[in-house]
Amino acid sequence: MSKDTKQWYASWFDTPFYHILYKDRDHSEAQLFMDNLTSYLNLPEGGKVLDLACGKGRHSVYLNSLGYDVTGADLSENSIAYAKQFENDNLHFKVHDMCKPMGTTFDAVFNLFTSFGYFENDEDNLQTIKAIKSNLNESGFAVIDFMNTEFVIENLVSEDTKTIEDITFHQKRELVDGYIIKTINFTYENESFEFKERVKALTLNDFENLFEAAGVHLLDVFGDYKLNKFYRKTSERLVMIFK
Repeated sequence: MSKDTKQWYASWFDTPFYHILYKDRDHSEAQLFMDNLTSYLNLPEGGKVLDLACGKGRHSVYLNSLGYDVTGADLSENSIAYAKQFENDNLHFKVHDMCKPMGTTFDAVFNLFTSFGYFENDEDNLQTIKAIKSNLNESGFAVIDFMNTEFVIENLVSEDTKTIEDITFHQKRELVDGYIIKTINFTYENESFEFKERVKALTLNDFENLFEAAGVHLLDVFGDYKLNKFYRKTSERLVMIFK
């Protein structure tokens, strides 16, 4: 089964296989990042946070445990249906296209773990930044946590294999026309599957141009989840604070 790559994120993220492949992501590292980020931003007690492209909501749940009023939003109906089991008076989840404003404002908007640059149309990247801007209150901050594209390309592993829950995932990575494309092949119950992840290879300079076009101001840039300085050639992450 081959999925259409035009909106690959709408199909791949909605499958159970996506969550199986990435189930070993480091929760402690993610929580450390949230601790560092909320402390750095000095968010108000009980502040409102939008977790944009929240997936199944693990970061939203942790942010809520820190005392914040959190809304998790994602395009994947299956992920949001799963996340809704964690809802409480100060934690809510909704299906939402991040290119569009939420219609309410927040003290912080977080777009985490390279949940940007998926779109076929470059204009949608700009519309997302504009939507984030409209989602911020007067004192609010936005955060985009993206891969450091230069580092990723320099250290790209062209092929590898991972076996998780008796499924062997064959992964191939390549840079094509300004996009980093990962092709994932596997067999499950005697049926063959193929999915593609396609993320635009945006650099800090590209984001600076987007921010300027959207009328937002870049305040700080960090290179990892401990909020160390960003180095173009060696940092693994590109963490941008703007408003």
